Amino acid sequence: MSNITKTQIEMALSHVDDPDLGQSLTSLGMIENINVDGTDVSFDLVLTTAGCPMKHKMKDDCIEAIHRLVDRNANVTVNLTSRPAPKQPAPEELLPTVKHTILVASGKGGVGKSTVAVNLALSLAQTGAKVALVDADIYGPSVPIMLGLENESVYGMQRGDKQYMQPMERYGIKVMSIGLLVDPDKALVWRGPMASNAVRQLFSDTWWDEVDYMVVDMPPGTGDIQLTIAQSLPVTGAIIVSTPQHVALADVVRGVEMFTNPAINIPVLGFVENMAYFTPAELPDNKYYIFGKGGCAKLAADLEIPLLGEVPLVQRIAEGGDSGEPVSVVGAETAPEREAFATIAANTIKAICKLEAEKKG
Repeated sequence: MSNITKTQIEMALSHVDDPDLGQSLTSLGMIENINVDGTDVSFDLVLTTAGCPMKHKMKDDCIEAIHRLVDRNANVTVNLTSRPAPKQPAPEELLPTVKHTILVASGKGGVGKSTVAVNLALSLAQTGAKVALVDADIYGPSVPIMLGLENESVYGMQRGDKQYMQPMERYGIKVMSIGLLVDPDKALVWRGPMASNAVRQLFSDTWWDEVDYMVVDMPPGTGDIQLTIAQSLPVTGAIIVSTPQHVALADVVRGVEMFTNPAINIPVLGFVENMAYFTPAELPDNKYYIFGKGGCAKLAADLEIPLLGEVPLVQRIAEGGDSGEPVSVVGAETAPEREAFATIAANTIKAICKLEAEKKG
């Protein structure tokens, strides 16, 4: 084929999706300035942030689509660019009354990140600390269900000349989630910048008052939303949740690389291994390692990052999340799952104290 048209290029690129949003680059407005001269094709791939970790994959996918659907001999030039970001408040100005912000993240979905975030926040509150929990999982907010808040409404409050949202309060912690602000039965179809702005507003437009520990339930993965949160907040450190399987641990490494990237530079406080072992209710002292044993501990040792704790695979944890009664606030204090989260909270505090001591020299 010798005469390539702009329409052919647009059609080919409409088959390329943003890996994080699952929508085509053309529908998201990320393809601009298409130029065609014979078999020479060039265009701009406009990223929502210059540091997007998936930019090279999207570039390669664009080239592959043109070669496959238009002309395998096309000479394709993809110019990676980004729009100037709007001026944001300095991190220290965004949450001035919050002492420590803890990001709970995961390299992939389905590892129990939200369960860990909720029970960590509740366990921290049981030490006497003032705790807030922010559900920043913009496309899959589950915290309202896990805390029994799905039918609650957010109210406004006036402070000075600004109107703020008042966070929900549940089990002694303050809670804010995008799930409290939108119809839970409708999917959020937002472009990257829209989602990023919505996440920022959860923090900037909520009246938090004094908070010792703010636990942030991050979206899974390492995309633009994660970068927005990491770069916008005064973050103390991150906790990465994984399961014992090898495929999950591989994603953990990518999560560590995102936080330790010089452009982000957020300390990783430690790992949490969820679904580490199965403990039957009738045999509370027995441990069966269904998904493998010691994988997260070995990775922690290799990367010289603490293993904050292991969470057992027990039915009560799932039931507590579905019923809005997390295991950290119901049941016996000596239950293995409740003790596991208490240990994780204690080790998180120790990690933060060690980090603060190192900063002071």
